[in-house]
Amino acid sequence: MRLEGRVAGPWASELDRVWVDTAPRVAAKKLIIDLHNVTYADAAGKNVLKSIYAQTHAEFVTNTPWARFLAEEVTASEPVNVEEGE
Repeated sequence: MRLEGRVAGPWASELDRVWVDTAPRVAAKKLIIDLHNVTYADAAGKNVLKSIYAQTHAEFVTNTPWARFLAEEVTASEPVNVEEGE
């Protein structure tokens, strides 16, 4: 899957819509997400990418420090909340 431009606002919603349609066809195949031409991702875009990653453990292909940071942020596990005072 090749993404370009901004994964933000209405484009994040469009990615989510396209993913819902595409996911059944991907099934057990290996998914590669090309972030070479992505220039920005807002919180909604990152959430869509995190959702796709959670479902597929896709491989992200990057070529810039920012794209690598985005891929690392998307693939990082959520921090565990530790409650204090027990």
